[in-house]
Formats: sequence, structure tokens, C-alpha cells
Amino acid sequence: MTLNTMPGIAVAILSEDREQSVVLNSRIESTNLARTVLSHVGFPIGPSDAVLRQLQDQRAEVVLVDIDHQNPQRAIRTIELIHGSIPEITLFAVGEMNQPTDIVSAMRAGAREFLDHAASREALIEAFTRYTATLSRAQRSSSKARVFTFLNAKGGAGATTTAVNTAVALQEAHGRVVLVDFAPIGHVALQLNLRPQFTIVDAMQNLHRMDGSLLEGLMTHYRSGLHVLAGAQQPHSNIPTGAELARLFDLLVDQYHFVVLDCSGRMDSTVQMICDLSNAVLLVAQTDVVSLWSAGRVHTFLQQGASHDRLRIVLNRYKKIPGFTDEDVEKATNCKVLWKIPNNFQVVGPAIDKGNPVAAQGNHEVARSYQALAVELAGATTSSEGALSLVYQHDKSDSKKRSASPLIVSPMRAGQ
Repeated sequence: MTLNTMPGIAVAILSEDREQSVVLNSRIESTNLARTVLSHVGFPIGPSDAVLRQLQDQRAEVVLVDIDHQNPQRAIRTIELIHGSIPEITLFAVGEMNQPTDIVSAMRAGAREFLDHAASREALIEAFTRYTATLSRAQRSSSKARVFTFLNAKGGAGATTTAVNTAVALQEAHGRVVLVDFAPIGHVALQLNLRPQFTIVDAMQNLHRMDGSLLEGLMTHYRSGLHVLAGAQQPHSNIPTGAELARLFDLLVDQYHFVVLDCSGRMDSTVQMICDLSNAVLLVAQTDVVSLWSAGRVHTFLQQGASHDRLRIVLNRYKKIPGFTDEDVEKATNCKVLWKIPNNFQVVGPAIDKGNPVAAQGNHEVARSYQALAVELAGATTSSEGALSLVYQHDKSDSKKRSASPLIVSPMRAGQ
């Protein structure tokens, strides 16, 4: 059914529920920011479906796809189909906020926003306002930031130190890097000798009105230009929803070239969602029995989400053990080894205590290792679909014996 046209954002509604289509149409028209140009009951089944042609004929700018939480896969496939067939159209998913799997799946499939079935007029106005605000940025750049998440295999393995130094090295080489501290109690600011006024808690509490300017105001600046969204200064019980995380990621990937996240100390549903929204998940471990045993358990935990194929091992404080190979590590953890950071606590320890990251000093083997890891992450090739290809460090050195094994990670979908 094609409806009348008026000034405003051209919106199409796709739903398997006729009554829900009527409700959504009424809410859209009430915003005075948008107009419904197409309302269709049912989803397209393939690239040649007539519905896709109607979306183009009606010049739809935004498509609302209604997700039935009892059977979400048809709606998710529709989002993916439209995103792949008509990438210039922006997709809003409409579903249940208490279904985090649906939220993450929709955002990864290509949805920019996830709205609740009971979304008010005001919520729609905010969503359409954000869409309008991002148009100029989207025209300036079609690429999104790469997102790297660091986890600990066990407490004290060095995820925070690795995240901090990698972010510093990326900033010095490329600029426009943000380091986000998602640890239960943030230590990133301490390692950079910063005294933040605002934290991740402030960001999550203000997402309903967040834009690029407000996000910038919450950042603490390190001397190299690195932006830091500091971690919580004391324990808190706030657990972000999938929609809130997707919204935050959407803002971050629009504002920066690289997003580095420290999730040390966390192993919960929030980490699963963060990893699902990341390009690569770097699990920091050491070559001791407990650390490698724990890494294998983390791999099993993350298999419950979509991120298990992106998980790679970074061996910290590495010392070569005769007879103990990378293959032994990979067999024990079920994860590929990506990098090895040499052991030199005499250099790293004081650098942490003084808030002066090793990567910024540049005159130590450890510093060069962090800088080389940053080069590897930043230089990964991008496929036509936007996926990253990372080649394992030891595969390179062994390339004469066998071909290197690429790590293909799915592109960041939140906000894309």
C-alpha cells in the first residue's frame, strides 16, 4: 500500500502484523519529521522481490522492520537483505528491549537503531533527529571505525596494560583513537595519569540525549591526543542493555578511526554483547597452566555469542619455553595466537606506576612490540564487505613452510 507523500523523512514499514503496521504508521506521522511512503505486510524473500523495487521507487530513506520475538529470523534476514541490496537505505529495527540476542543480531545485520515496540512519539523523534544529524557525516565518510576489545584470560594477565599501550600506539601512528574502559572499576585513567571528571557511567546514563558534542564533552584527553572514556571509579550495579551498547558503539564508530575497549575483570552478558559488536577480540593470557586453562573457558563462554570466531590470543610477558610451541597454546585454548609481548616487568612496572605508557617511550623491545601490534591491527586489509583480515604473527614467520592463515572478522554493523 503506497501512502500520500509530504515533506519529511521518507519512511517505509515492513511487518508481518497488519495491526502493528497501522500503529507504527500513526506514530511516524505524529512526529511531524517523517512521512510513511510504503507500508507492507510481509517481508521480501530475495533480491528480486518486488518489495525492494517499491522501496526504491518510493525513495524510502528509512525502513522500519518489525521483529516478532517468537520468530525473529525472518526479520533479521530482511534487514540483512535490504542492507546488502540497497545500502543507501537506513534501517531501524522495532522489537522487544528484553531480547538482547535480537538486538545484537539486528544491529549486526545492518540496523542503525533498535526501537521498542512501545516506543513513544518522543523516542521516534529522537531516532529521526539522530538520523538527520548523521547524514552529513555519512556523506563525508562511508567507512566506520575498527573496534578492538581486550579481555583477560585471568586476573592480572595484563589486558588493561595491553589495551592502553595499543591505543597509545594507534593514536601516535594514526590519530582519532578513543580508549573506553568497561572494567568494573576502571584502571585505564591511572595508567595514563589522568583524573577524569566523567566516566562510562555518565555516558550510559545520558544516551537518551547523546550526540557527538556531548560525547566529546565526556572524554578525558591524554597528551598525545588520545581520547579516554574513563571507567567507573567505584563498583556499580548498572547493566547496559543491548540497545544502549549498540547506540554507544554507533556514536563511537562515527567519531573515531579506532575504538579500543578494555573489558578486563568482566565476563558477563555485557562482555558478550561488546564482543559481538567488535571487529576483533584479543584475549590477553600468559604461558602458565592457569592462564591457558582459563583462556579455553573464556572461548567456550564466548561461543554462546557471535564473537567466538573473532577471538585471538595475545601472549603477555612472553618467555620462550623450550619444547612449548604456539600449537601447544592453541591446542590448550582452542584459540589462535595473534601476538606475543615480551616479558620485561622492570620496564613495564614503573611505567604503569608513573602513568607513562611504554608505547609512548619507544626505546624498549616491549614498546616496539606494542607499536607493531598496532600496525598489524590498523593495516589489516578490508574486503569488499568491510571485513578485516588479520594474519597471525607466527604464520608470517612460518610462511616459507605453509601459507598464512587469515583471520576474517565480520564488519562492525552498529550504525553501518
